[in-house]
Amino acid sequence: MEQDVLNQEASGFISKIISYFDPQTMLIRIIALVIIVVVASLLTKIVSKFFKNLQKRNKISSIFATLMRKTANGIIWVIAAISILQDFGVNLTPVIAGLGVSGVVLGLALQETIASFFSGLIIAVKRPFEIGDYVSIDGTEGSVKSMDIMGISLTTADNKLITMSNKNVWGSVIINSSALDKRRVDMIVSVAYGTDLEKARGIITDIIMSYPEVLKDPAPRIEVHTLADSSINFIVRPWTANSDYWTVYWRFQKEIVEVLTANGIEIPYNKLDVNITRE
Repeated sequence: MEQDVLNQEASGFISKIISYFDPQTMLIRIIALVIIVVVASLLTKIVSKFFKNLQKRNKISSIFATLMRKTANGIIWVIAAISILQDFGVNLTPVIAGLGVSGVVLGLALQETIASFFSGLIIAVKRPFEIGDYVSIDGTEGSVKSMDIMGISLTTADNKLITMSNKNVWGSVIINSSALDKRRVDMIVSVAYGTDLEKARGIITDIIMSYPEVLKDPAPRIEVHTLADSSINFIVRPWTANSDYWTVYWRFQKEIVEVLTANGIEIPYNKLDVNITRE
């Protein structure tokens, strides 16, 4: 009796395997798989084109477009994978039920990931920077290279790649040096005590005003700033286009030394005078 039951179960199992691998059934499943993959590929292309067009028309930021494109494409492929598994007879009900049971555990384990995802959405909506902007985030500086649902990538001036999670980015002070079209260059020029200050100020002004990159509006400010221990310090603040910032800064640092020296104005350095008295 028991042997008959076992034989029936074995026979039923073999019949299921044979029917599962039936050539006609398998052909239908393969055709369905191809159709699902093709449809998913077309949908991802349509979604990508849609967000790129919105970006080109300046309706959304490049970061938001990239983030939404990647998220939408990921959802499309997940749905496609589920459809393929179901078509091949894989029962996903236990998997879904298991996800429900383990949802709390996964939520606790993926707190950082979830926080980064929602921080990424906030960054994409608030638009504190765009791809290509030069930013400083919690003291880390670089040009924004890319962004996804987990974090952003920066390239530094010396060509290093830095990756930061969206959670850390949004929780930090973000300084965007590229957001506005104009930027002020802040520089210090030190002269010795006893220097003719009006003469020094006039020389500095002539140098700054000779640069075509320096904007006339707002006008540069050149003023005596501090009386230091060994020097009188001028603050020099011209305005330039963002792209001309370092051109003006580096040229001025070189030329100011040459011009002040040529005009007999001493550039001081820290020194200590020691006087010895005899009783």
